[in-house]
Amino acid sequence: MVVIGAGQAGLSVSYYLQKLGLDAGNEFVVLDRGPGTGGAWQFRWDALRLGSAHRINDLPGLDALGLSFETADRTRPAKDVVADYYRQYEDHHQFHVVRPAVVTAVENAGAELAVTFSNGEYDQTVTSEVVVNATGTWGSPFIPWYPGLPSFTGAHVHTNNYVNAADYAGKSVVVVGGGTSAIGFLLELEAIAADLTWVSRRPVDFRDDGDLNLEARVEAVRMQDDAARAGRALPSIVSGTGVPRTRRIQAGIDRGVLTPRPMFASIEPDGVRWEDGTFQKADAIIWSTGFRPELRHLAPLKLREKEGGMQVANGIAFRDARIFFAGYGPQASTIGANRAGRMIARQVVATLSKLQAARNSRQLSTFRFVSDAAF
Repeated sequence: MVVIGAGQAGLSVSYYLQKLGLDAGNEFVVLDRGPGTGGAWQFRWDALRLGSAHRINDLPGLDALGLSFETADRTRPAKDVVADYYRQYEDHHQFHVVRPAVVTAVENAGAELAVTFSNGEYDQTVTSEVVVNATGTWGSPFIPWYPGLPSFTGAHVHTNNYVNAADYAGKSVVVVGGGTSAIGFLLELEAIAADLTWVSRRPVDFRDDGDLNLEARVEAVRMQDDAARAGRALPSIVSGTGVPRTRRIQAGIDRGVLTPRPMFASIEPDGVRWEDGTFQKADAIIWSTGFRPELRHLAPLKLREKEGGMQVANGIAFRDARIFFAGYGPQASTIGANRAGRMIARQVVATLSKLQAARNSRQLSTFRFVSDAAF
């Protein structure tokens, strides 16, 4: 079988598959598009530190290595810490992750599934009875369309290709988005950009209960699960959890840095304009507007619903029970992918056992038929 993705969700599933007796590299293979370990975290911007973004949950069994993100170094770039911990985790469990392996298509191949992937030089195809899709969202950035968007002569930058605040020294920057990434960019750029404007498509919900707001997390999970079961496009997670009003964020609010304006109405070659005619010059627009699930490689299976999403319940695709989703909807990594790892691994093993039993039954029927014919 094949697991696509070696981020938090993919590694969690792999851990439990191994616990249930499957041999990594032989009975299941993990394909990952990244050049190194760390999932999407290896691509994050330089200044991001642990503790300044959504919490990173420990992988199951990470404590056996004497590691925990709760006690990790908060002075190092988060991308380096996560990549290091994930490397040690993969080595310890001998997952033998194949990388870089960009999966381009999953297609029907009779009773099996054909998974085609590229290492940048040539394509390979492997067949599998089941596939666990754990690709996350980092490879599918979302930028909403506004009139004049293509006319902008400055830089369009999304969260997934933002690298360093120094790139915007002395420039006029507009940051779009109402989540923690947008806020992190604003606080980094405050003393570097010549001019800084924050706009958000909806009012920012600053929460006073910090990251311990369990009710908000439960509600976010419910919203994701409802959408996945109905096959609708998944809602924004921050819309269900809000933004914790930490001391750092409150200080930014007090300084006037974190005071968002309503969304502009259009984009012009050198800036943005609001409905009332107000204009703001911009050298760069940073779109911290989120991501969509990275599912293009599953298109040949025609799993998408008219409502815009995949219909998924308990991690299983409604249209094809051979496809399992880890890190999708209520199992998204930002609200805890680990709890889904055990559930999906158990379902995968149960499915493989049923398929094996069906094969044995067919073989036995054939044997009996041949034996009866001999007499």
